[in-house]
Amino acid sequence: MIRDVYELDPYANAVYLFCGRDSRKLKALHFDKDGFVLLQKRLDGSGRFQWPRNASEARLLTRQEFRWLMEGLSIDQPKAIKSGGKKKDF
Repeated sequence: MIRDVYELDPYANAVYLFCGRDSRKLKALHFDKDGFVLLQKRLDGSGRFQWPRNASEARLLTRQEFRWLMEGLSIDQPKAIKSGGKKKDF
């Protein structure tokens, strides 16, 4: 599916995320050199994963955005401090 539908390499150093229709279940697929790892997370209660509504909303996530997603939080944190790149000596 990753190769045929999305034209991506399933063996790349990446984690591919898929979400159920009701946005309560998320599956992650990763190849770790000798086989695939499939993980599933389901949010309890009324929690829902923030998920793209269409292909144009799909994007790469930073590690922090991935953590927020796994916690059921919005990956677009308006008050989050984003890395500024290189540090300067003062």
